[in-house]
Amino acid sequence: MLITTRAIVLKTIRHGDSKVVLKAWTTHAGLRGYVVRAGGKRGSAMAALQALNRLELVVQEHPERDLHTIREMRVAKPYINIPLDPVRGSVALFVQEVLYKVLRQESADDGLDAFLEQALETLDTAPDLRYFPLVFLLRLSGHLGFIPEHPAPGEDRFDLREGHFVRGHAEHAHTLGPVLSNALAGLLDVELGASPQDPIPAPKRRELLDHLMLYFRMHLEGFGELRSPAVLHQLLG
Repeated sequence: MLITTRAIVLKTIRHGDSKVVLKAWTTHAGLRGYVVRAGGKRGSAMAALQALNRLELVVQEHPERDLHTIREMRVAKPYINIPLDPVRGSVALFVQEVLYKVLRQESADDGLDAFLEQALETLDTAPDLRYFPLVFLLRLSGHLGFIPEHPAPGEDRFDLREGHFVRGHAEHAHTLGPVLSNALAGLLDVELGASPQDPIPAPKRRELLDHLMLYFRMHLEGFGELRSPAVLHQLLG
């Protein structure tokens, strides 16, 4: 069956001399795997398959197979700034790593699609990306089912293991102190590309990013370690 769908490139894997396996997030079916025949147009095909590219595909779906076939492919909306800006490129690498780890469902999700489109457009156009990785993770955790709720009065510490704010004494080592917990709470209502009302110093942003990575590892089996946060620490300051 031929289907036209929008897709986001998550990863490509070489498959023989003339084929590439594309892992993509699609609007019609969630996570999908496709075989791309590079052939004589290999250069243009590989250019379209850069990580996080937003594609329009015409695909041949095979219900009994894990890998489907791409009949037509084009970049639906090219990026303007990401290819030319090393900071945006590094943040894009981080986003790609995270999405490849967490996007596993094989079913459509309109809300998640809209969030991803907003996130990628913001990454390409927002003038200030200092808070983008933190806000992106928090917004994404909402679509994955474990976003923190706002703290109640007196709750001054965030329990990473339990996923909620608590009052007073930390019961175990995976509890953020009052300063980081307050910074986290201040980000819960911040939009992608925006800044919190109370600025967070660079060292605390780096620390909070590391803790949010731990939070994802605690709540998503197989999330594991990422390579890109170390680069973000240097570039985003």
